[in-house]
Amino acid sequence: MRLYYHPASTCSRRVLLTALHLEIKLDLVIVDLFNGAQNTPQFLQLNPNHQVPVLEHDGFVLWESYAIMQYLADLTAPQTLYPMDASARADINRWLFWCGQHLMPSVSLLNWENSIKFLAGKGVADPQEVGRGEQLITEAATVLDRHLAQRDWLCDSGLSLADFAIAAPLADQIRSQFPIADLLHLQRWLKRIQILDAWKSSEVVAN
Repeated sequence: MRLYYHPASTCSRRVLLTALHLEIKLDLVIVDLFNGAQNTPQFLQLNPNHQVPVLEHDGFVLWESYAIMQYLADLTAPQTLYPMDASARADINRWLFWCGQHLMPSVSLLNWENSIKFLAGKGVADPQEVGRGEQLITEAATVLDRHLAQRDWLCDSGLSLADFAIAAPLADQIRSQFPIADLLHLQRWLKRIQILDAWKSSEVVAN
């Protein structure tokens, strides 16, 4: 099983967390995003969207990080990250979709403006875009913080794909200057995830 990824990719990070927690061995192939490897004809045969991660397993090619997470969980039995119970899965799916719809647009914007843009040699941050990103992430993160006020994990089933999916982009909060340091419930939950073995192992892979 092969994963095409980049160490700085938030979407790659959530897949790595899932695989490490489930003890699934992946052959890791770095796609050099800064030098345009995602735009080559060879990579576009794997993913026409120019993005990582991409999973390749016995001739089956799968892109979209949330789908890859679900696939890895379904290959693993028994596991509790993505339980078979319909209501438990619906709850987890709710937060996966929320992440993609409400959190990731602001994360991607601030990652680009405050970090990747400079690294890619594309100039300095645009203050107007930074302000827009900060407003969006504040709105989303406040919803998350309130939900976590009396909870250890996002869903009633316990630690799940939803926690890994949402924690992964928030790991960039300092580098990309997310204005979320004062959201105490969110920060407590994030620290709880960051002491997991899977998180510690993912940091080794990312570096």
